[in-house]
Amino acid sequence: MTGHVLAGRGRVSDGRGRAVGGPGRVVAGLDGSPAWHIRAGSTGEGRETVRVTPQHAGWEFSALRVVELPPRARYECATEEFEVVVLPLAGSCTVEAVAGSCTVEAVAGRAELAGRAELAGRLSVFAALSDCAYVPRDSELSLTSEAGGRFALASARARRALPFRHVRSADIAVELRGTGTCSRQVNNFAMPGILDADRLLACEVLTPSGNWSSYPPHKHDEDRPGECALEEIYYFEVAAGPAGPGIAYQRVYGTPQRPADILAEVRTGDVVMIPHGWHGPSMAAPGYDLYYLNVMAGPGRREWLARDDPAHSWVRSTWPDQPVDPRLPMTGRRTNP
Repeated sequence: MTGHVLAGRGRVSDGRGRAVGGPGRVVAGLDGSPAWHIRAGSTGEGRETVRVTPQHAGWEFSALRVVELPPRARYECATEEFEVVVLPLAGSCTVEAVAGSCTVEAVAGRAELAGRAELAGRLSVFAALSDCAYVPRDSELSLTSEAGGRFALASARARRALPFRHVRSADIAVELRGTGTCSRQVNNFAMPGILDADRLLACEVLTPSGNWSSYPPHKHDEDRPGECALEEIYYFEVAAGPAGPGIAYQRVYGTPQRPADILAEVRTGDVVMIPHGWHGPSMAAPGYDLYYLNVMAGPGRREWLARDDPAHSWVRSTWPDQPVDPRLPMTGRRTNP
């Protein structure tokens, strides 16, 4: 697949108009197929620490970049056929979008496709909720950060150009999911009901140390009642301990028809791609809180429908008898039971 920006070349300016950076690298497994576990810094170049494209993953819709900017730097790219949500992971930034040539169905008021948002951001993913900005396809996008920071560009191949939007942190639905050692916090910043998008679904999950999330294991790789086909990217950050960086673990396994067998030790900046199969648990090791950003998209309706592994779905029946972990919510306030 060629011709789209998220498989192409972004431009990072050093603040004096000089572009730095270059094309991302495809990381392959031993058999030449895309590696599902991508180590931090192994795909991006220049200021991009992560670049996962449909070309990298061998799929059609989901993409992610993570950009690190020094103070007063600028990052620019063309979204082309991808809708993008800019989410600060650490730091604040200004997002500007100018509508380019529209090659999809006309929308009322082309001016709505352009916009500018000052994203207040946060010190870290463990410190607070962050606002974010939706940038439509066929746009010229730029990020600037006075103090510098780290910013995720969650993306999906889109059919429609929808209006630019600034989603404020106060409008993000915070869900506490599970109880006991399965307790976790889900920040639904780019899910239906919060953000109008064409295909993109995105949320962030905070798991206190010692807990399991994405559990029971579930999958969403078929279109059938109770399930929809979605490609998914997990981007991880792990809180450090007194002796240094933390670790966590991610499990993915397949079905007889589509086998997979992954148990990845993940650290800050790592990515796990999930084109199919059961995924979970995401395990926060004792002593280290875990964060991950989920980016999903698929060919069907924009909804998240997942099917539990029937071997483990009984675990849900134990939740009503246990309290929610008192360490939650870790950021923001609970808005959903």
